[in-house]
Amino acid sequence: MSQWLARRIESVLASRLNPEVPALGLRLADGDLRAIGQGDPLATIVIHSRRGLAALASMDATRIAEAYRAGAIDVEGSLQRILALREAFADRHPITDTWRFIRPLFFGQVNSDKKWIADHYERDGDFYTSFLDRRHRCYSQGLFASPDEPLEDAQTRKLDAAVEALGLGAGARVLDVGGGWGAFTEHGGRHGLHVTSLTISRASERFIQGIIDAQGLPCRVVREHLMEHESAEPYDGIVNLGVTEHLPDYPATLKKYQQLLKPGGFIYLDASAARVSHDYSAFLLRHLFPGNGTTLCLHKYLAAVADSPFEVLRVHNDRENYRLTTLHWARNLDAQKDFICERYGPETWRTFRLYLWGCVDGFERDMIQAYRWVLQLPR
Repeated sequence: MSQWLARRIESVLASRLNPEVPALGLRLADGDLRAIGQGDPLATIVIHSRRGLAALASMDATRIAEAYRAGAIDVEGSLQRILALREAFADRHPITDTWRFIRPLFFGQVNSDKKWIADHYERDGDFYTSFLDRRHRCYSQGLFASPDEPLEDAQTRKLDAAVEALGLGAGARVLDVGGGWGAFTEHGGRHGLHVTSLTISRASERFIQGIIDAQGLPCRVVREHLMEHESAEPYDGIVNLGVTEHLPDYPATLKKYQQLLKPGGFIYLDASAARVSHDYSAFLLRHLFPGNGTTLCLHKYLAAVADSPFEVLRVHNDRENYRLTTLHWARNLDAQKDFICERYGPETWRTFRLYLWGCVDGFERDMIQAYRWVLQLPR
């Protein structure tokens, strides 16, 4: 049976491989190595167990990813090369996809977000700082002056661009939507901005509070969802770094921004994007980003802006910037394999490895995009 499944996998993969790209290797648990395609394999799929063999034979992307996550399948060589085959596999899991839109109808969007987003962000800061840039710990795209520039410099340039876009001086009040690991709170605070950092993750709240206390920054962190947040007086500016993906109701979000921002104020935003909504894979929905968040759909977002008082001042295409950013993150994650596996378990390392190298491939082939943009609320 194992040999029959192996021949079936070999036949199907061979029929779906682009003959112009490097070959793949397929090694079975008994050591039998097969080459699929022409030339030397750039990557080899290693099957450790019957579960791995059955998952690969199913040609189901999520089953294969979960088998890799569990260690039933491994990859020698370039994981990105394997991920570039993703379109060759099916990924139809209607129950996973449907529930994320039904849950908010019963429990509300805010309560659902608190459950879902915590699943991703409640890991402690040491996990994320193991692969993010060491200077700012920024969990969204940097702005690179050249492909070989250090990630830290690219993230400094992005945070400087965010501060500059707001056009504010020391003492101004700024709302940071989704504080993450304190990148903008720290950077803005060092510029004298009075940043209120919103997060719904306890781990993030503790981490950011530690930064504020250690440096005596004129900032505060509040564990609260954006849609629940109220302010006695409007903010002078708003920053949203990579959180629009978790705010899929664009009209409601823009209305909330309008309530919180002073007339004449600016909003700086960036996000990953796709040409169609609801494009997350079942694997990401189950193990990384549960919920009804989606990558930014730019034309739908701009249509919502057109129906609001906001004016779009500029939009920049950041696909290459995000490709370079995730390439750094993926390499950092691989370099920290021993630390992550020992402290958080090999499944965590494998899950994020699929995610980050998948992002590199997606940005490289224009499967996913990224943008930054600036809005202004007219006086």
